[in-house]
Amino acid sequence: MTGSVVLVHLAGAIALLLFATRMVRTGVERAYGDALKQKLRGTMRNPLLAVLAGTGLSIAFQSSTAVTLLVGSFAGAGIVSGMAGQLAVRGAEIGSALVVKLLSFDLSLLVPVCIAAGTVMFMATERRDWRQIGRILVGVGLLILSLEMIGEAAEPLRESRLLPVIVAYFASDPVTAFLLAALMTWLFHSSIAAVLLFVTLAERGFIPPELGIVLVLGVNLGSSVIAPLLTRGAAPAVRVVPVGNLLMRGAGSIVMLTLFLVFKPPVGMLGAAVSDQIIHAHILFNCIILIAGIPLAGLVYRASQAIVALGGGGEKAGSLADAELSALDEAALATPSLALANATREVVQVCETVEIMLTRVIELYEHADQDKIDELAALDDRVDRRHAAIKLYLAKIAPAELTQAEALRCQELLGACVKLEQVGDIIVRNMLAHVQKKLDRGLTFTDEGWRELTAFHHVVLTNARLAFNVLVSRDAETARQLVQEKDRLRALEKQASQSHFERLREGTAKSVETSSIHLDTIRDLKQINSLLASMAYPALEEAGLLTGTRLKAV
Repeated sequence: MTGSVVLVHLAGAIALLLFATRMVRTGVERAYGDALKQKLRGTMRNPLLAVLAGTGLSIAFQSSTAVTLLVGSFAGAGIVSGMAGQLAVRGAEIGSALVVKLLSFDLSLLVPVCIAAGTVMFMATERRDWRQIGRILVGVGLLILSLEMIGEAAEPLRESRLLPVIVAYFASDPVTAFLLAALMTWLFHSSIAAVLLFVTLAERGFIPPELGIVLVLGVNLGSSVIAPLLTRGAAPAVRVVPVGNLLMRGAGSIVMLTLFLVFKPPVGMLGAAVSDQIIHAHILFNCIILIAGIPLAGLVYRASQAIVALGGGGEKAGSLADAELSALDEAALATPSLALANATREVVQVCETVEIMLTRVIELYEHADQDKIDELAALDDRVDRRHAAIKLYLAKIAPAELTQAEALRCQELLGACVKLEQVGDIIVRNMLAHVQKKLDRGLTFTDEGWRELTAFHHVVLTNARLAFNVLVSRDAETARQLVQEKDRLRALEKQASQSHFERLREGTAKSVETSSIHLDTIRDLKQINSLLASMAYPALEEAGLLTGTRLKAV
């Protein structure tokens, strides 16, 4: 087998590894993301529980970066403190290392079991939770399969004359090897994938133990850079946690590399096999960072705040984000196809604004703040301005120049704008009024009631994203799924209302105090979902999947 063919096989196996890791994370986020987020919110006030929560979330999401971004957003919203957030991230790094240890065992039998069971669960039902569990199982199966493929693809390299030269070079130049591992991890956007790749190659005898330790330290540097880069345009409060992680983990990896090269400690204590030594070094490093991070948490937090304030990028990014750019080019009106494309781009921007409003409003229910309420209300003005501009723009297109398909698209965009404006009005006039009432009276939901509200909101937010996708793609299958979710939400509403009235009958004080807010919020979210689901009707009608009435024939 030629070297180019070996590299093609190896590249395909690595690509499958990255895809499978993302597939598992996506399935977990869609199936259990809201519940896990709520669990994190409730435990972040206790330092020990914050570490444990971060560890658990990292194992579930298969990504410490995802947890870092999540905790950073919580810190930015004032839900958790920056110091508690940094401790949660420390736990997330340990959880990420434990995932690598778990996947290092011989799990080959799980490949056919997970793929077969996951495929059956995904295709045999339309229930979202079961389909996402199926997605997770298929992802786990593909993840294990990709590790086997990497090992098989690398096997011909044993006969290579060039590989020993390359390995010897990196072994003699640990700084370059360290930086290369950091770059690979940044490109992968996954420390788990990077460490698993090195572990698999070490099992085949391609990586000596000392070089493996250096590569693991480089992985930790690369992983610590990802979140700060992804949040570089975010608000300063959001960036503090990722920057603090970079200070601890990134700087810690450089310090540990220096100590390792100076003192050259024996690596045999980490395990008998090179692969075990690499995994255990990864776990040990993150445990050391956690232990060192506890007494240094206050210092690191203040230093990260100072760095973010010194950069000042967040404020500039915010002012640029406030600038409104319009896609409604008057010169394109003479070409209806271009004009409709411009209008579609503008409607997509309205969708993004509505999604921000829908995402942020539930956070205000838990941690209301008058300034944030005013900021959210101001977004509705943006929606109204864009809605009016889109209507005027589409009205300027001469009807005689439109084909039948273009005329239908024009009506679809107008209808979508009207629905999006109505959604914005419901959020601002109804839901923000509930938030204000809750804030003024100092009310709190019961734990069960809050879980019901957030779960209901999560379903509506997911359906909103489906609706926005349908508006652009006009995919009939996605549109059908969106309308089916409308029926599911109706059942969830009945279940939530029954649970709420049961708590009222039991005389739960908090339930009585927040009863109207709870029921009105459920009603508003259901109305929002109905408006957004109706955006799927044009795509269904075009595909011949829409009936004239839901009434049974008599």
